[in-house]
Amino acid sequence: MSYADRIPAPQVVLPTAALAAGLLAWWGAVALFEIPAYLLPPPDAVAERLVGNPDLYARNAWTTLRTTLAGGLAGVAVGFGAATVVAHSKPLRRALYPYLVTARVLPKVAVAPLLLVYLGTGAGTALAFVALVSFFPTFVSSVTGLTETPERYLDLLRSVEAGPVRSFLFVRLPASLPAVVAGLKQSAALAVVGAVVAEWILTDEGLGYLVLVGSENVQIDLVLAAVVVLFAEGLAVYGAVALAAERISWR
Repeated sequence: MSYADRIPAPQVVLPTAALAAGLLAWWGAVALFEIPAYLLPPPDAVAERLVGNPDLYARNAWTTLRTTLAGGLAGVAVGFGAATVVAHSKPLRRALYPYLVTARVLPKVAVAPLLLVYLGTGAGTALAFVALVSFFPTFVSSVTGLTETPERYLDLLRSVEAGPVRSFLFVRLPASLPAVVAGLKQSAALAVVGAVVAEWILTDEGLGYLVLVGSENVQIDLVLAAVVVLFAEGLAVYGAVALAAERISWR
């Protein structure tokens, strides 16, 4: 039986039904209360906006996706690497871990103006911001997973004189996978959010920038069309990470 066969039907049917109900409620509210299009255009007007200029949304969607993937992968790689080092050094863990955990809860949007001052505007600065946002969930979850390996497993490896590399590859890493995977899911979601915030503040391209331009010019159909594409893109990114994580856990 393939992995796809293991997905319960309600996980597909119920979200689809909820989406259809939401669109119907949106259309019904606009028609019933006669809401002006400049305040809330109906779904068909948003669809018309998307179909009328697909290149605009495709180009900016690619920019946002590129920033999300590149920055997210960089943040995850650095986060897991740093977690591996910290998890293997008790003095380092005791010295740095409390500050890094505290930094995780700080609003990252407050850092964007600092990056703007130090690095200027542009794609590179946006990548740095997304990497920063993606770093902390992976780091904290990975440290937690790598330091909670059952001691009896480590004692067994010591009894056969297994070195630290073998201990890491065959015991610590497999035992930490649930925590690491949880961190990856959080990083994936935050990478999309970070890309949008970066496009608001640091660049002049991407879906986030389209939302900003549409808001400033009171083009609500443009805003909603960009949000629809952004929603689909974010769902695809998170879904790909979640699917890969489930496959790893299943195997």
